[in-house]
Amino acid sequence: MKLFLAEDDAVLADALLTSLKRLGFEIEHAGNGLQAQQRLLAAHFDAVILDIGLPGQSGLAVLRQVRPHKPALPILILTALDGLEDRVAGLDAGADDYLAKPFEFVELEARLRALLRRSKAAYTPRGEARFGRLRLDRAGQRAWAGDTPLDLSARELAVLDVLLSHADRVVTKEQIAAELSGDELGANAIEVYVHRLRKKIEPAGVGVRAVRGLGYLLEARSE
Repeated sequence: MKLFLAEDDAVLADALLTSLKRLGFEIEHAGNGLQAQQRLLAAHFDAVILDIGLPGQSGLAVLRQVRPHKPALPILILTALDGLEDRVAGLDAGADDYLAKPFEFVELEARLRALLRRSKAAYTPRGEARFGRLRLDRAGQRAWAGDTPLDLSARELAVLDVLLSHADRVVTKEQIAAELSGDELGANAIEVYVHRLRKKIEPAGVGVRAVRGLGYLLEARSE
């Protein structure tokens, strides 16, 4: 999974980068608010660790700019300010969780795991993605609804992989096309593959909802 760390304290940032990489995360780092905002708006990340006291632009300002564009992106804010008003300000700006400095890494890890669980984009070390009863083995190029194998073409598996990577978030047709590793598919072709995929994954209790004017949203269906 890909994380983004925005932290201007070089010593703390280096320690967090080292520890998180040991857990198997891919991490991108920025030391100022403007750079963090630009990257968060331009690229996909599975979760964000955002320091409030960033130079150039505060973490709260970054959060307020990014949240409307990435409503489901898990964001954990870090700050040396631990007053009630500071916590409320961070949460009101759109943070999912709040951790005051100084902190123990084990607590950060636990809170990060909780955010990723709630995002419903869970991955195993072997590259397996799950969403509800839907399961995708990336290495083996196979998918299941519970224990039942799904008959998916290579293109359908590729589209499913993109949707799972952005579970509970809207994915545009352009984004799907860009992430299909060299497949040059037009909007109409993507619509066809999503239509086929939608029918095939229904037994897993998972649907693909078309969000008018935006793209597609992978979501759990109520029983």
